[in-house]
Amino acid sequence: MSTVIRSLPYFTKGVVIKGFGRGSKELGCPTANFPEEIVNKLPEDLTPGVYYGFAQIDAGEIYKMVMSIGWNPFYNNTKKSMETHLIHKFEKDFYGQELRVAILGYLRPEKNFSSLDELVKAIDEDIEKAKFELDKPELQTIKNNSFFAR
Repeated sequence: MSTVIRSLPYFTKGVVIKGFGRGSKELGCPTANFPEEIVNKLPEDLTPGVYYGFAQIDAGEIYKMVMSIGWNPFYNNTKKSMETHLIHKFEKDFYGQELRVAILGYLRPEKNFSSLDELVKAIDEDIEKAKFELDKPELQTIKNNSFFAR
């Protein structure tokens, strides 16, 4: 975790929209997606890659999250996206609800994979690394930030 990104922590919020529909179905990792106008406002130093932090739906509980920012080269996307995976098992989706995220750290750059299995393995490793980082006491205090709805 040695990459220094000056604009972190970065806080943003927006309404959850339908994404590419691959997270749950193909990857076993459901994601909440931001609209293009939120993605386009990202600071330039938030380069394509995988990040971690905390997320909240509406005024609910605050969860650990991992987020992919970029073009997902495995799928040859032509549009940059922010795909947030809340590390929690939800019973239903939350399209149309407000998603608040605090992006706190960087895990790795965006890269391509030679197979779907290799991609899924990398996602699983990203989730485990994010859980470890987010358990650190200095990051836990972010959950008390006034950015999150009460």
